[in-house]
Amino acid sequence: VQLVESGGGSVQSGGSLTLSCAARGLTPTSYCMGWFRQIPGKERERVAAVAVDGTTTYADSVKGRFAISNDNAKNTLYLQMNSLEPEDTAVYYCAADLSRTLTRCDIWTMTYWALGYSLWGQGTQVTVSS
Repeated sequence: VQLVESGGGSVQSGGSLTLSCAARGLTPTSYCMGWFRQIPGKERERVAAVAVDGTTTYADSVKGRFAISNDNAKNTLYLQMNSLEPEDTAVYYCAADLSRTLTRCDIWTMTYWALGYSLWGQGTQVTVSS
């Protein structure tokens, strides 16, 4: 099983990007899936999550600007990012709760969700310039 991210790049402030996470050997809609980002030297931050029932939740910093979605036919998870800001610059990762450890996909406490996401992609760089 594998997750492969793509779609990162460099954009100017206010621009948009769509990240893709192609799932191989698993069906994303069967698991709690998430998008995360990390800046060197800082903790990994979850920015969006989608539960098996399709419920989506977001970090306050991206609400109203980012949208997470699943395409069942393509076995792919997406993150649509609009109104990008320099503070969004990071390496973005997708991840799956492969063991279905998380009984709640919408709990945002890191000590909780860190127990569940066991399958990670390799990451894709997003750079937003002012």
